[in-house]
Amino acid sequence: MDSSIVINNLIKSYGSLRALDNLNLRVENGGFYGLVGPDGAGKTSLMRIITSLLLPDDGYIRVAGLDPVKDYKKLRLKLGYMPGRFSLYQDLTVEENLKFFASVFGTTIKENYNLIAPVYSQIEPFKNRRAGKLSGGMKQKLALSCALVHKPEILILDEPTTGVDAVSRREFWDMLKDIRSKGITILVSTPYMEEAVLCDTISLMFDGKIIDSGTPNEITSHFKEPIFVVKTDFVRSLLKIIREMPCLKSVNSFGQTLHVVLNSDDCGAKDVSEFIKSKCSFDFQIEPYSAGIEDCFINHIISRKK
Repeated sequence: MDSSIVINNLIKSYGSLRALDNLNLRVENGGFYGLVGPDGAGKTSLMRIITSLLLPDDGYIRVAGLDPVKDYKKLRLKLGYMPGRFSLYQDLTVEENLKFFASVFGTTIKENYNLIAPVYSQIEPFKNRRAGKLSGGMKQKLALSCALVHKPEILILDEPTTGVDAVSRREFWDMLKDIRSKGITILVSTPYMEEAVLCDTISLMFDGKIIDSGTPNEITSHFKEPIFVVKTDFVRSLLKIIREMPCLKSVNSFGQTLHVVLNSDDCGAKDVSEFIKSKCSFDFQIEPYSAGIEDCFINHIISRKK
């Protein structure tokens, strides 16, 4: 069974806007793959092309060994798709929605109940409630149940946790890990950098391009510049001061801390500390820091703009 996704030099434009710019991507059989990037990066366009809902302008693409353009009827039987926006029937009940999607694929809830049970069992007590009356987290679980009810080989999820509370987001990712253990290939997009580490492999996406790929550890290992965290009660004031440092590459606020990236190994924590002390008398602490996915993403964007 081929449940891989192979994409080479994929191009998609909307007028003068290049949404996907010679994009290359490979998702292996049974993989748990994350696309990480901000709004406008091209994630949704890519998902829609993979699911045969949008035509590419150029490039090579095979999903489960099939061409999404020529073989879209066969392909759709192999895919489970959960779009970013809740798109089920608001006036139908939970159970009616699930029965409908099962019937579209010529199956029943009972036939594949074992697959959807970890997800559906959480909303089954509300099976007679209209979908439009569900909370955000319950809508999310219903949409995932409908995407799985025909036992797809590949599950495509476009920003499934956007607008959902933190607890529901974590529960959702736990459910994805369980689904992946059943051999289903998963491709999920997200704007949340902290969710990226939950995938086996990730690609950082920006302006229609893949700017880095690998395991979360591989992505962070690509970060070579000196990076430090500054802890202070005066984040905004120190942010302005540190931006004036000669050897600075970037400084960004993360809650009540600042992540400071320097241009050279010739500069270090002592240089940052002395520079701050020469400009103000604010209390602060500075220490070395291991870059996270978001630090890596910001660093890539800054490097590309230079």
